[in-house]
Amino acid sequence: MKICVFTYGCRVNSYESDAIAKVLRSRGHVVVDDLEYADIYIVNTCAVTAEAERKSRQSVSRIKKINPNAKIIVCGCASQKDYTKFQKEGVRYISGTADKGKIADLIEEEGLGTFELEKDFDQSSADSNKAKIYLKIQDGCNNFCSYCIIPYLRGRARSRTIERCIEEIENTNTKEVVLTGINLSAYGRDIGVELTDLIERLSEVDKRISLGSLEVGVINRRFLQSLKNLKDFCPHFHLSLQSGSNSVLAKMNRKYTREEYLSAVRLIEEYFENPSITTDVIVGFPTESEEDFLDTVDLCKKCAFSDVHVFPYSKREGTVAYKLGELNGKIVKDRAERLEKLRDELRLSYRKKVLGKPCLVLVEEKTDFGYVGYSDRYVRVYLNCAKVGEIREVVPQEIYEDGVKA
Repeated sequence: MKICVFTYGCRVNSYESDAIAKVLRSRGHVVVDDLEYADIYIVNTCAVTAEAERKSRQSVSRIKKINPNAKIIVCGCASQKDYTKFQKEGVRYISGTADKGKIADLIEEEGLGTFELEKDFDQSSADSNKAKIYLKIQDGCNNFCSYCIIPYLRGRARSRTIERCIEEIENTNTKEVVLTGINLSAYGRDIGVELTDLIERLSEVDKRISLGSLEVGVINRRFLQSLKNLKDFCPHFHLSLQSGSNSVLAKMNRKYTREEYLSAVRLIEEYFENPSITTDVIVGFPTESEEDFLDTVDLCKKCAFSDVHVFPYSKREGTVAYKLGELNGKIVKDRAERLEKLRDELRLSYRKKVLGKPCLVLVEEKTDFGYVGYSDRYVRVYLNCAKVGEIREVVPQEIYEDGVKA
């Protein structure tokens, strides 16, 4: 049969969808990841924002237009949050965030699956024949930020053992491994180790290594030195900020101050020349004043981010912040637009910094604009001539499209 495995949301979801696809292919099915004609559709959903949840539900209508007779299976955070909304859409089989590794065994089932939160790490493995793979080493979160619904949908933090991480990496044919998790910085705490212990073991691995999103608390000298000791580490740090205001950070239940965040950025800059530091920012949190917002703008300028993911606050029922209400929509929209303008300026400034400097690019695809990949500092690079899947040393010469041209 032809089966579509369609994914919304984070890199962890992408990894889990790849694991489902791997099992299906091993059983002789043809697997695609775009919404095209298929016999069965497996939709791996997201609920991090109201918009993500809405898109997850909308996919069912899109599928029915493509193939009205298709069987549709839904799993993931949106269905974990409220499976009844998918029942109303006529989905044949619905489960939550648990047992995604078993979805391939359930394509003939109908009704409801498992909605209990997992307590142990799911040891499923994903396809390994891509130029770049995401390796899920951690799941769940214990932070309970006041705006975030994910801990209630993913469960407590849990980790893959160091040995299993090394084993999966060594069994891949990939050029780059991106370590990822729902809360990557919490890796290992449940099994008596920490992320730095894993990084130190990765010095044995002959792969390019990248990191997913990090929290401020993991940034210390031992951690950064362990990264610097790797054979091929990409000095791109996605360091989650959310707000540059201490009062808003406290209301968000974030465990750091703006001063501690800036200190972490400066420490990274001590160990790596011109590191790429990207972040997430939520604008319009219910208690955010104009002064709070300007604190965020100020900190973004001081950190000189290479990119900023701007998210208007999304009220999530079941969270602590839900009871705080919402700011006026025009205020939120205005602040988002102002921060997006600064983001564009920061992006351009960082891209100018990499011009004329040699960098290593993993070529990932061929497009109408040429061959495209990402540098070790996570800048999109366009090449006239290359081979998909290779890592090439190039020298960026000019600003081009959403990246640089080499």
